[in-house]
Amino acid sequence: MTEDRPFALQRRERLMNELRRHGAVRVRDLAQLLEVSELTVRRDIATLATRGLLTKVHGGATLPTELDPAPARRRRPTATPLTVGMVVPSLDYYWPQVVSGARAAAAALGVQLQLRGSSYDQAEDRRQISRLIEAKQVQGLLLAPNLDGEGVDEMIGWIGNLPVPTILVERQVSHWTPTPRQLEWVRSDHALGLEMAVRHLYEYGHRRIGLVLSKGSPTSAHLAQGWSKACAELDLPDDFVVRKGVALYEPDHRKIIEDILERCRRSRITALIVHSDPDAISVAQYLTEHGVAIPDDIALVGYDDEVAHLAQPAITAVRPPKVRVGRVAVETMVARLMEGKRRPAQRVLILPELILRESSVKRAASL
Repeated sequence: MTEDRPFALQRRERLMNELRRHGAVRVRDLAQLLEVSELTVRRDIATLATRGLLTKVHGGATLPTELDPAPARRRRPTATPLTVGMVVPSLDYYWPQVVSGARAAAAALGVQLQLRGSSYDQAEDRRQISRLIEAKQVQGLLLAPNLDGEGVDEMIGWIGNLPVPTILVERQVSHWTPTPRQLEWVRSDHALGLEMAVRHLYEYGHRRIGLVLSKGSPTSAHLAQGWSKACAELDLPDDFVVRKGVALYEPDHRKIIEDILERCRRSRITALIVHSDPDAISVAQYLTEHGVAIPDDIALVGYDDEVAHLAQPAITAVRPPKVRVGRVAVETMVARLMEGKRRPAQRVLILPELILRESSVKRAASL
């Protein structure tokens, strides 16, 4: 019996949509989602792989990488595949998607990935990095260390002198580092992401905008740069900047939000950009409790887009390219390991996207 072609095309498009969203998919999960057999999913994956649209891996598929071999000329597996270590500061917010992208690229390239969770603490970063080095199993490291506060220069010098190539992920150092080799990095262009948020609000008529930055986040410095640049180019006042965490778990968050909104009233602020999602949701809940309409009385834009869609109303948010950052980091490391010193150092910025939702876009009046 021949397969219904229109249905097959629709199913494969849904498969590709899931792959683009997550960077990697499993046969079992797709079979449940598409309500077909696992054999059907494997056939779809095989068909799409022959067209170069995805890469088959054990139990599923990943997006193809720039370093994939041509479909007709597959690489023979080597006896000793490359192993890359990865140390991230969190395994429950933001970073799981970065790790997912790294794993997808590693699977596509036949590379093993050894993951270590750390915290936003330099001593713990050193401990986890040292464990990977001492095991003598990794040929390269992808690192997201804490580069704030005291001891930063010493930390950068230590990383720059590690015995294997290193690439920073969602981190960067000054353009010149006094180390044997210039450090490479792959990160989201957070400054541009903040500019996107400001320009979106500007296009919707807002001329008095405020910015609330998470306290102690490595991203805050980049967001502040984007804020200053966008305000200068659009001739907007840039003096309304609050650097305090207001998420539900922060002590006295309600009092802090109350003070922010009182300042908004005095400054005639009509829109707020809030980093990160938990903080934006906390602000949205407080506004709703006090009868402040979103976006009619005040528009709201979040940053990170981890859980912004769960708010009521759903929050417009800037989405850093987390999965893509992880993928490119692995691809860059493999290129470094394969090409060695002949390859110039690279520092990669990847653009975020703005996801529009109800918190910043007023619904059109019904006819």
